[in-house]
Parts: sequence; structure tokens; C-alpha cells
Amino acid sequence: MMNTSNRSVRLILAACFVLAPAWGQVFTMTREQLIKYTAKNPYARFEDGRPKVPDALLEKLKDMSSEEISLSRSGFPNQYVDGLQVLHPDKKLIGRALTLQLMPIRADIADVDAAEWKAQGNQRPRDHQNAIDLLQPGDVFVVDVFGSVAAGGIIGDNLAYYIMKTTGAGFVIDGAIRDMDGIRPLADLAGYFRASVPPAIHNVFVAGINIPVRIGNATVMPGDVVFGDSEGVSFIPPHLVQGIVDEAQVTHLHDEWTKRKFDEGKYKSTEVYSRPRDPALLKEYDDFLKEKLGPKAYEEYMKRPQPGPPQTPARR
Repeated sequence: MMNTSNRSVRLILAACFVLAPAWGQVFTMTREQLIKYTAKNPYARFEDGRPKVPDALLEKLKDMSSEEISLSRSGFPNQYVDGLQVLHPDKKLIGRALTLQLMPIRADIADVDAAEWKAQGNQRPRDHQNAIDLLQPGDVFVVDVFGSVAAGGIIGDNLAYYIMKTTGAGFVIDGAIRDMDGIRPLADLAGYFRASVPPAIHNVFVAGINIPVRIGNATVMPGDVVFGDSEGVSFIPPHLVQGIVDEAQVTHLHDEWTKRKFDEGKYKSTEVYSRPRDPALLKEYDDFLKEKLGPKAYEEYMKRPQPGPPQTPARR
């Protein structure tokens, strides 16, 4: 007999996701569900319902680093993943998540799924490339393959090249890739992965496309903004992006002013960093910030709750 806990889990899954006819037995979120679970998104959406954070805002992330994306302060403590290998540490990964969930092969499920897929008139078996075919410019291919290296390389150099040319961004794969000698020269591709192995993808099946997936300890929603640098990868809910960008602008100005004072050679570090204590220095800093931000932006910044001592930027 099924215990209460297992029954509850199945009921929750049934409530959260529906079977979309175009995908047979593969779970995918409907447009309505995506809108429901990303209701705080203030921006436009793709046809499938994924939030579409504007390109102009994504562009502003290029000057940022992982340390400036502090999602824990906004109530999202599990959105950063480290420990992945980085394809090109000097290249940032910035884009919107398109998610794929792969699971260990189970014949009775996979056979039913394959039969329905074929009955719909599809000649080619369904696999991870069906998700790759959905990629658009600015997308990041985010693959939950349960951290498995044994499942083989999810992509090789040919599909990596397709991702690069189609998205202009890259991929995050919680599993393996293959053909590293062919992928590494792709200088315009950013990528994060567990390992590089010779075998191609095997013993897995597609369980979900554009659904919540797990990458490391992070939960990733379709349309999340993916930000990766040499340290790791963050998955940012769309409604938090503008605030993060605004905060980073102040942090950059704070750093500029601090280093300028250090260059003068007249102050100990504690007199300037992280916040000047001397009233004259403090006024100089505030005047600098107001001039650079502009009066309106400065006023809005002063209204925002600040971590640590008042008006102290988060960066250390």
C-alpha cells in the first residue's frame, strides 16, 4: 500500500504539471503555469510563458561578478552553484534559462513515451535535442542530469557549436560533456559542467522540458537569468535582476572612490574602508556618489535598506 507521504508527493506533482500533447508523457509547464509560478516577473514573456528579461538589462550584468549577486539577502539562499568545471573562465555566461530534466532510464516508462511519440507521427526518437531545438538567442541550455558523469556527454562539439551559434550564450550541465578538444576552441561559448568524458549520452530519458530543475543545490525556473563567471553560476529570479544591477552600480562607485583615496597614500585602510568614519571624508564620499548616480538615483538608493552599517555597499 502506498504510504501517505508518497501519495502526497504524487498529488503535488500532478497538480504542478500537466502532460502537454506535443510532448507525450514528458512533463512541461503550460504557459498559464509558468505565468503563475513566475507571477513577480515584471517583463515581457516568450510565447511559452517564460519570462523574458530585456536584453538591455542583461547587458548591464556583463560588468558584474558573482560576489555582487547576493540573492540570500533577498530570501533566495540556494541560487548559487560552485564546484563545476568552467569551459572559459575569462568569459561570462549571461542569458535566460531553458531547462531540461533527464532521468535514469526506466524501460516501462520510456517505452510508453516512445510509443506515444511515434504515434504522433515523429520519425526521429525523442531525446535531449528536442530541447536544444527550442533554444533562442540569449537562452542558456540548463540541464539537470542528476549530477551523473556515468550518463555520458550530454553534448559534444557539434551540439556545442549549435548552442553557441543559436544562443550566443552557452550551457550549464549538471553532468558531463564530451569532445573537449572540439569544444574548447569555441571561444564564443560559455559553459559549466561536471566532467568531460569520452562516451556519448546514454541510459537516460527526457523527463521534463521547461520545468523547475535542480542544478547542484539550486532550483532553476525557466526564464531565470543565468549569471556565470570564473567562480560559479547564479540563477536569478527575473524580478530581482534590476535591484541587483542597481546595487552593483553603487558598489562599483564605492570601489572607485575607495581606491582613489588609497592612491593618495594618506589614509589607513580602516579610515576609508568599508565606510569612512571621518565626517569630512564621509561627506566627500556621499557627494561623489550623488554626482555619479545623479540626484534622483541617489535619493532612491538612500531609501533602500542597506546591509551592515547604514549606506555600506555589500561588497567586501
